[in-house]
Amino acid sequence: MNCDWLKTPAKALDENCREQALQHQAILTKPPGALGVLEEIAISLAAMQANSKPELEHIHITVFAADHGITSEGVSAFPQSVTVEMIRNFANGGAAINVLAQQLGAKLNIINMGTVTQPEPMQGVTDLSIDRGTANFLHQPAMSNEQLFDALNTGRQAAERAQLQQAQLFIAGDMGIGNTTSATALACAILGLPATKLTGPGTGLDSSGIEHKTEIIDRALNFHRNYFDQPLEISRRLGGFEIAGIIGSYIACAQMGLPVLVDGFIAGTAALMATRLHAGVADWLIFAHASAEPGHARIMQAMQAKPILDLGMRLGEGSGAAVAVPLLRLACALHNNMATFEQASVSEKNA
Repeated sequence: MNCDWLKTPAKALDENCREQALQHQAILTKPPGALGVLEEIAISLAAMQANSKPELEHIHITVFAADHGITSEGVSAFPQSVTVEMIRNFANGGAAINVLAQQLGAKLNIINMGTVTQPEPMQGVTDLSIDRGTANFLHQPAMSNEQLFDALNTGRQAAERAQLQQAQLFIAGDMGIGNTTSATALACAILGLPATKLTGPGTGLDSSGIEHKTEIIDRALNFHRNYFDQPLEISRRLGGFEIAGIIGSYIACAQMGLPVLVDGFIAGTAALMATRLHAGVADWLIFAHASAEPGHARIMQAMQAKPILDLGMRLGEGSGAAVAVPLLRLACALHNNMATFEQASVSEKNA
């Protein structure tokens, strides 16, 4: 399986609709710019949706789950078995993202891309296992070329399914014990930074645990250092199945013209990788929240991104993005339903 589809250009934003939305904002009954970021969101969505009055009724959330071989190095506060246990929790409706999706009226899909323990069939979980987790990237590449391409294509297909179901916004979530280690290594490799600049507690490591995790990542970076000028190879060597799935979904969304709301650290790292693999992806990303994971700020800075919220969240699952959806919906409602100065017989600003 190849990934020639990665070369397909991203869909162009509709600049006419952007301009119409910008002009519409200028005549609403408020001082110019008074709604701040809410105005920017509405204008951006107008260009993405090719609709001067954007809507966000149909939200699709896909959670990609997988295990990581690097966990054998003791880099997580939780055992690897938690990945499958959380997949069961998703299937039973007990996780944060389940609650959030229900509240939003969003479609929620769970994809198992490969766990060490093969779970039983579960309702609401699609088993697309590539292998029983990735290899330990401290000693070898995390994936073969075929596994990487399978993972990227899994993400592409998830985005395509969302598009076919008339999604107006796509959210990718993640689940995988050890994935902050993988994401940190990916970001360090792309940004040319040592692990000390990005490594955080993940699921709850103490200071000594963070120090050990940092050492492992730095050793892995040194092992793979000769390939840091090749984003696709970096993804293969240091990534995870679920992270590659998210990368593939973001690229496909940009190609199809489906707006993306990016979650926290893992999803943010996937967004960074996607933009390095395909520059056109950046136009289709809205960043939901500032993760409490230390490396997230560096990633946002590298993409010149400004997250909408800062709530100290670091759960993953797409939860931070889901929390931001009501604000995006409010931005659209304000844009579409406020009266103009003329309609309300309100005097405009003096010239």
